[in-house]
Amino acid sequence: MELIDQLRQRTIESEVRCSGVGLHTGAPVRLTLKPAPENHGVTFRRTDVPGSREIPARARYVVDTALATSLGRDGVRVGTVEHLCATLCGLGIDNLRVELDGPEVPIMDGSAAPFAFLVRSAGIVPQQRMKKFLVIRRKVAVRNGDKEASLAPAGQFTVSCNIDFKHPLISDQSFRFAFSDRTFHREVARARTFGFVRDIEALKRAGLARGGSLDNAIVVDDFSILNPDGLRFPNEFVRHKVLDAVGDLFLFGMPVIGHLNAHKSGHALNHKLVTRVLSDPSCYEEITATPKEIERLELKLPALGPMPEAA
Repeated sequence: MELIDQLRQRTIESEVRCSGVGLHTGAPVRLTLKPAPENHGVTFRRTDVPGSREIPARARYVVDTALATSLGRDGVRVGTVEHLCATLCGLGIDNLRVELDGPEVPIMDGSAAPFAFLVRSAGIVPQQRMKKFLVIRRKVAVRNGDKEASLAPAGQFTVSCNIDFKHPLISDQSFRFAFSDRTFHREVARARTFGFVRDIEALKRAGLARGGSLDNAIVVDDFSILNPDGLRFPNEFVRHKVLDAVGDLFLFGMPVIGHLNAHKSGHALNHKLVTRVLSDPSCYEEITATPKEIERLELKLPALGPMPEAA
């Protein structure tokens, strides 16, 4: 694929849909992805709420970060958007209309892989307008106790993440990767969300995790993994945290160029980082991705080659 095609905005070729249940609400929902014009961005709309408006996939529309990232507008909410948003980032989708007839994006198998398959099956097409990128110019860090998330200048989008849940199976895991659609597909997309048996009853009493099961999450007790097929990666837990972070950073509204370092970070801290960056224009620069501009800034953009075959 020529450089000029990698720099163009992208949407899908045809409408495509899937059905599932919400992880936290347990509600059945049908999700539809539709092509969108240039410079439209990604938007969500609840078709089950008469008169509801599109909710842009932007940080200023985040209304909740408790165990998932939720967007809202005019009192209408869409929950658990991060896995789909990570997929759109991973496949370089800039413009898309997302419609759903329930309160939450379906959890599918707990990873981004089903959404990646859905988007690839719809076909990905370049548009005429060039992509825009948010280039980090100055390091920004946010903290909460021993947790930290930061973005620092870098020539490409890279992610470093480490977690430690003080659990025999989830202690001191680290993962780092340089972003491209192929590395996302191969190393991140299939990593599933996870939870602990000891927390399940409390979560359900709080109205969360009502749709969770061994079919859509890794479930861990004090010493073992309860899923019959085990893990997809030895360090699947930290890879899923990377997936979540990529989805949360998608809410910049454009691809980011910089190095994300996430130390025990979660949705709340990721959102705080995005908001902190956007609050100070000296921290970043928005660029239109022309070949001349890319050469001037010595940037290495995410490789967006032909889509890999579905796993």
